[in-house]
Amino acid sequence: MPTPSPSAETISFEPQSTYPELEAYVESASREEVEQLFTRLKGSLEALKGPRTEQAKKAKVAVERTEELLGRLLELRENLAELRKKPVKKPR
Repeated sequence: MPTPSPSAETISFEPQSTYPELEAYVESASREEVEQLFTRLKGSLEALKGPRTEQAKKAKVAVERTEELLGRLLELRENLAELRKKPVKKPR
């Protein structure tokens, strides 16, 4: 028996978060909290020895890239917050 196709009312076009915990952290964390998080993470990767050293090096590169991208997101969030504070000028 074929399943009925969903109606337009049941289809959701809202983006669904794949990582809700990460999204919540990014939305609420300060720049200092993010820097502390990445400092601890990179420190723990540098502490790995033995056969995991090569994996740690690759992971550290990925973590640094993630830190850079998250820094840009935080900067964008701060800029948007500043723009929201400024009064909107209406054209004449």
